[in-house]
Amino acid sequence: MSVTEADVIEILRPVEDPELHRSIVDLGMVREIQINLPSVAVQVALTIAGCPLRAEIDRRVSTALLDLPGVDDASIEFTVMTDQERAELRERLHGNPSATAGSVQGHGHAEGRAVPFADPDSRTRVLLVASGKGGVGKSSVTTNLSVALAARGHKVAVVDADVWGFSIPRMLGVDQEPTIIDQMIVPPEANGVRCISMGFFVPEEEPVIWRGPMLHKALEQFLTDVFWDEPDYLLVDLPPGTGDISLSISQFLPKGEMLVVTTPQPAAQKVAQRAAFMANKVNLQLTGVIENMSHFTGDDGTQYEIFGAGGGQELADMLDVPLLAKLPLVPALREGSDIGAPIAARPETEAGRAFAALAEALDTEHAPKRRYRSELRIV
Repeated sequence: MSVTEADVIEILRPVEDPELHRSIVDLGMVREIQINLPSVAVQVALTIAGCPLRAEIDRRVSTALLDLPGVDDASIEFTVMTDQERAELRERLHGNPSATAGSVQGHGHAEGRAVPFADPDSRTRVLLVASGKGGVGKSSVTTNLSVALAARGHKVAVVDADVWGFSIPRMLGVDQEPTIIDQMIVPPEANGVRCISMGFFVPEEEPVIWRGPMLHKALEQFLTDVFWDEPDYLLVDLPPGTGDISLSISQFLPKGEMLVVTTPQPAAQKVAQRAAFMANKVNLQLTGVIENMSHFTGDDGTQYEIFGAGGGQELADMLDVPLLAKLPLVPALREGSDIGAPIAARPETEAGRAFAALAEALDTEHAPKRRYRSELRIV
């Protein structure tokens, strides 16, 4: 049986670039094809030199080629796109960057580019995870909720807007840096979730000593220069309190829904209400309250309310919003956050079930009937 170049192209069309999630054929990555049965050799142009997922591309292409009848040897040669080809690719996927675009370190930003999630026709649901104080587990809730939503088959992205206490990449288990394709930032992915964080651009031990305007510009770049590819959900991990970052995010993402994280004790609940009141003042929708560290379940099945009881429900009642979840306090949740193994990826555990139920509630019971202002899009 003969194999033609057209056969090779068709067998490779379903193969996606693991970062851009597009067909390598449609991206123009497939170049020379040589057929000498039972061998087939293909040249593939990587988007950048030193592509971190080159081995995965090699595996995907080889596997596809070996599915061709009569082919039992696949050879892959790699080359790299030219600057012009990268510019054309970026424009096709992400549009034209501003002439003043620069780096996240404060040497400029994409001035004037619209935030795609603020568009009235955007189908991305934006969830802003907030707390009045630190130490309530807001980042671990953001991480595990994002993983639980991804497990429901959604495209999920996370912006780590806690620029002083960035921790999302470590908690998600991200093990690579973002890829830069002609000023377009391609976010790394782990556990089915894409993320961007100040942690990719600042050494972990180095403090971020920036004034408000510079932080504002960095956040703008996170939202405009990153190739998010229209996720179903965008979660934003806000820093504690109600300062500059939270105000900037409310400006960039006016359709965001705020989830307030608290712990059961009255002291935490009283502080958390300030974040909720901020949502009201800046016209953000307050969707619900999440009570973290609600209880600890002993080996005998007894639940111990280590941090008291009732704070989450009391806050929800005061704000006239639902209490979305009472998340348990379990060592595995903390351990998973430390090593990049989110507990939500283990739905058989008590905490995994709790996050799965929270994701389901947000996805169904507490999903907006009309997603934002598009009158024809019934969700």
